[in-house]
Amino acid sequence: MKKILNVFALFVVLAIVFSSLTGCGGSNGATSGPVNGPAVNNTSSVPAKKSDFPPLASAVAQADMKHLDGTTSKVADRTGKVLLLNMWATWCGPCRGEMPTLVKMQNEFGAKGFEIIGLNTDDGDTKEMVEDFAKQENLNYTLVWADTAMQTGLLKISNFNGIPQSFVIDRDGHLRGVFRGGGKAEVQKMEELVAKVVNE
Repeated sequence: MKKILNVFALFVVLAIVFSSLTGCGGSNGATSGPVNGPAVNNTSSVPAKKSDFPPLASAVAQADMKHLDGTTSKVADRTGKVLLLNMWATWCGPCRGEMPTLVKMQNEFGAKGFEIIGLNTDDGDTKEMVEDFAKQENLNYTLVWADTAMQTGLLKISNFNGIPQSFVIDRDGHLRGVFRGGGKAEVQKMEELVAKVVNE
């Protein structure tokens, strides 16, 4: 019995350590604790037709995103493009860890109508802070601030209260995949799905 308890305790400790390496908890403006709402399974073994995927929630598609130059736009303005919405923050280590892959995907697929939109979840960051961070990390994709309503809408979709997390949206505005955390396996699945959706 003691051996079983020791193994269980080790499992719990390893699970906590692993989870801390793959995502940052509690994005600014996000609700704490579990978020109710449907999650999208991005590992389905049965391929689905485009029409089988749900449209992106209107609360997210119609939310204003504030650009570094002060202008605003909406996800809905980009129909016809494949989008990757990536929630991040300058203080998030796992966010920084996946950024080279995001840069690579933007370089590889940008000419095919693919756009990454980095949704900064920390409204305490100034324009200068974000610009300096983008220069330091050699970011080549769109950076905006996501307001609380947009963040809440995305968290309801993912059922994950942490960052990074990413959402793939196809050219018709349908949600095709949700990726939680910045672990290597999750980032690889994200790359594979983006390549598939871009080339459809």
